[in-house]
Amino acid sequence: MELQEQFPDVDIEIVLEDGLWDVVGRSDIVYTATSSPDYVIDKALLEEHGQDGGRPLMLVDIAVPRNIGSDSGELDGVKPYNVDDLKAVVAKNTAMRQREMIEAENLLREEADSFIGWRESLSAIPTINQLQERANMFRTEELKKCTRKLSQNDNFTDRELEAVERLSRGIVNKMLHGPMSHLRKAESVEKKQAALSELSSMFRLDDEQGARGRGRRRR
Repeated sequence: MELQEQFPDVDIEIVLEDGLWDVVGRSDIVYTATSSPDYVIDKALLEEHGQDGGRPLMLVDIAVPRNIGSDSGELDGVKPYNVDDLKAVVAKNTAMRQREMIEAENLLREEADSFIGWRESLSAIPTINQLQERANMFRTEELKKCTRKLSQNDNFTDRELEAVERLSRGIVNKMLHGPMSHLRKAESVEKKQAALSELSSMFRLDDEQGARGRGRRRR
């Protein structure tokens, strides 16, 4: 039997109407699918066969016309269901799955947007590196001039010169923090490209890159 193969841990019996009450008496779930024009199970019949003691019993009527009287549910422990009830369960489950699908789609869309944003953020790395290099170059040039003058003063110790070095790095880092944060936080591709262009123009990064290229060609 196909059902028994699908559910090997469940005892499944198929009987004719003559053996119905013997099976009802020892079953937890009973499916009915007869062509009888009358109810084969109802409140009165359950009481007649001693099935009104409150034992949990699920009755599932998949017949047309119906085999199970709705008054069966008046007995304690008895839960009758018919085709319409099953359709309602299927509709509810379908609606739940549709909601879950929509939630899954929204989650996938958010993750895709997040990935695209991360991928696009990589395009800012060369500009950020270039900006840091240019700022550090200016810092180093000015620090050399300052250090040269300060080193001529016998009152300045090596520790104080190191403090000036750290101070220059801190100033540069704080100045770059705003532009780089603005670049990283640009949401759309268009805004990020616009921010890259603005920073490149503001700090003349393209000019530096061209100068480097010319220097390599001379060598």
